Amino acid sequence: MFRKKRESGQERRKFIRLDTVFPVHFQLLSQDKCKELSAKEVGFTNNIGKGGICLCVHNLKPEQAILIMGKQAKMGLEIELPINRKPVAAKAGIAWVQEFKEQPGKYLIGLSYEDIDPVQNKKVFRYARAKKMFAPALFSIIVVLAVAFSLNAYISMKLIKGNKALVDQLINVVQESSIAKQQIKRIVKESQDLQSRLQALQVSLSGLEDEKKKLSRKMSLAEKISSKRQQDYDNKIEQLTREKLTLQERLISLQNKEGVITADLLRLDKKKATLEKANLDKMYQWLKIHQNMRTGLVMSFEGDNEIAGWAFIYDQSLAVQAFVKFSDFDRARKNLRFFSRDAKTGGGLYYNAYYVNDGSPAEYTIHCGPNIWLGIAALQYTVKTGDKEYLDMAERIANAVMDIQSEDKDGGIRGGPTVNWFSTEHNLDAYAYFVMLHKITGNPKYIRAAEKTLSWLIQHTYDRQELPVKRGKGDSTIATDTYAWSIAAIGPATLDSIGMNPDRIIEFAENNCSVEVDFARPDGKTVRVKGFDFAPQRHLSRGGVCSPEWTAQMVMAFKLMAEYYYQKGLNAKALSYERKSDNTLVELANMVISSPSPSGQGESCLPYATQESVDTGHGWLTPKGRSTCSVAGTAYTIFAYYGYNPLQLQE
Repeated sequence: MFRKKRESGQERRKFIRLDTVFPVHFQLLSQDKCKELSAKEVGFTNNIGKGGICLCVHNLKPEQAILIMGKQAKMGLEIELPINRKPVAAKAGIAWVQEFKEQPGKYLIGLSYEDIDPVQNKKVFRYARAKKMFAPALFSIIVVLAVAFSLNAYISMKLIKGNKALVDQLINVVQESSIAKQQIKRIVKESQDLQSRLQALQVSLSGLEDEKKKLSRKMSLAEKISSKRQQDYDNKIEQLTREKLTLQERLISLQNKEGVITADLLRLDKKKATLEKANLDKMYQWLKIHQNMRTGLVMSFEGDNEIAGWAFIYDQSLAVQAFVKFSDFDRARKNLRFFSRDAKTGGGLYYNAYYVNDGSPAEYTIHCGPNIWLGIAALQYTVKTGDKEYLDMAERIANAVMDIQSEDKDGGIRGGPTVNWFSTEHNLDAYAYFVMLHKITGNPKYIRAAEKTLSWLIQHTYDRQELPVKRGKGDSTIATDTYAWSIAAIGPATLDSIGMNPDRIIEFAENNCSVEVDFARPDGKTVRVKGFDFAPQRHLSRGGVCSPEWTAQMVMAFKLMAEYYYQKGLNAKALSYERKSDNTLVELANMVISSPSPSGQGESCLPYATQESVDTGHGWLTPKGRSTCSVAGTAYTIFAYYGYNPLQLQE
């Protein structure tokens, strides 16, 4: 393709070092470099070394080619470097020339520097070497990143698949267990019916045999042999005996079947316990991966784009308490530190929601209840760790709430600084909060505030007759959480002492707020779920909706009632509540879903409700998205499984 004009390969290697390409302006000069023999032309570097460069020139004029081929000229060079504002000037002699016969006018010219600034020469050489190394290095980096990305994608895919499989296994086991329990119920009922029939048959047989004996005593042997009446007794007794044997065989078969199903149920229960524990670990992992490690805030909902990136402070309280429960104190501190040092406030209280990424307010509404919950989280952290860094923050919140309380002659706490309504829920929160603060600080002002709050609740929201707990002052709407939180915040013993029957509170919630609904899971399966609605479904056209959070609150209420009756020595009643708690926990397992986001990696979590975008009955809608995971639903389910009551100090 090309011909070597002069110089050996060894001499060429003396000047040729690194492959690179950048523009060079050249001009032919006389041998003494004093006279310009041509105008400036443009070539490109082909190779470059410390002692010179190889220049590739296209469309070289014949007269210039003669001078170059005969080495009758020197070259003045201006080497263009992207890293230099001015080109690098140099003068060079012609060491060798190659001509491309198939491309007339194209030449490779080997040049040896005769005059170049040493500093600039080093710069040219370093740049060329860096450029030569950049391409393979970049390629290597791209390959490494591609491999890492592929490996990470593969691992993520396997992780998501594994996590989803774990959720599916739990749901399948729960469903199988539920079917087995229903089968046992039917068998028990059928067995009881058979036993009743057997008892009735036995009574009939005994009666017939007695009558036969009486008749036999009155008759002679001949009369007995020929007596039709005696024969009738024998036939009836034989018929009833056969029927009895048939029923006994059926009963034995049912008992055997019950034994097999019971053994299977025990196996399923063991497997379910293992899967529940594994999914609880995944739920906690879901909470952790949605914490922003810069602000410490945890995203409240995953799946609803309209509130994506929002961190409601009530949810932050639940997340912090989950971190504290699992002794993950660094994560709890990151969250509390944001509120203690960085969060913007209004009148001493925090806004209801902040953006996870930068901590700016997401909405400028201030309500007392969410602030109290934030204070509760700080107190639970204080008690568990002994670290009092955030106790001042908790007391600041309490003092701001007590200022609002002082504005009401009955000692009630309004929903917020700028609202006029009174909420039972917020006052229940406040009662528990003030009791906690008094236990930690010993300051009597907090117990006085708690007593005022309880007095207000008795006066305005506790009705001992038709409606045990009203939603608020002058508001007879039924809200499920006020029933569960009455048990959790005040406690069965105190309720009983003020004339409020805790059993009646629980019974009312069960009769009015429990629901059984179809839950269309994100994987396309539909399961039947029993739980608790936000309000009585009969009052809302949407039909029943199950809330994992409020269902978990009722689980806690059942557990507290069981503890209360065990302490009183009423074990049968305690066991009844314990069974309700266990049965409702199983229903929560039915609502566990896999995280829908890439970051969630299919970790286990719970939705806010079994239906999206429906009226809760209390002034807000459930989030959008069938697979919208919720901090509240997930955290409260964790609390329910571990028997953690956030409205009492966990010492």
